Amino acid sequence: MMQRSFIYFPTEVVEHRFDEVIFENDDVSTTSILLNKGQDKAIIYFGGNAENVAFTAPEFEQALLETELLEPELSAYSVYLVNYRGYASSEGSPSEAALLSDALAMYDSLALTHESVFVIGRSLGSGVASYIASERPVKKLVLVTPFDSIQSIAQKQFPFYPMSILLKDKFNSVARAGNIYCDTLILGAEYDKIVRRIHTDKLIQALVNRAPEVIFIQGAGHNDISQHATYYQSISAFLHSH
Repeated sequence: MMQRSFIYFPTEVVEHRFDEVIFENDDVSTTSILLNKGQDKAIIYFGGNAENVAFTAPEFEQALLETELLEPELSAYSVYLVNYRGYASSEGSPSEAALLSDALAMYDSLALTHESVFVIGRSLGSGVASYIASERPVKKLVLVTPFDSIQSIAQKQFPFYPMSILLKDKFNSVARAGNIYCDTLILGAEYDKIVRRIHTDKLIQALVNRAPEVIFIQGAGHNDISQHATYYQSISAFLHSH
């Protein structure tokens, strides 16, 4: 559908040095980059709509190392960075239904092999991560530059179009928030021009079962938030907190 061409921007296959694992769902194979294999705890990372996780992997790899800047580090976690359907070497075509189905199947698979599973979702990935947390007992949830729904963002930008009808893939996180009970960290960017503060605030207000921890990273934009030292420091501290 044409509307999907405005939501998904599949990435090309790029050469990288990281391990990959394959997940099967509905006869479709998707790939994920795996860092720090064999740990009891797992992190699943769902990225943005144009994100190539091969370029995200070095950042996470650095966060896995023990350094003075990142205390505590993330060395206790295996990290799975997801290539959505149609992205990199993953088969198929992206759609909301497909991404959510794949994500749930992946979570269920990893829950059998890890003692606990943590979920991180960035931008579009926050919609996927919110869905998993509303359906499964996620250990902890991190939402980076999250939104209430894609429909809400589109309606704000194009007020004269009936987005509820035109958009098939709505990623309505605010509607799922009432079913999220795990500890949640919201990481926002002070100068986010893509997901405006009003859309993040609506989601925060909808997380009524357990008030989320909220951090807006000063000086950060939507696309460079992970380049700020506070980003991985905040994630690491949150995952280690009780």
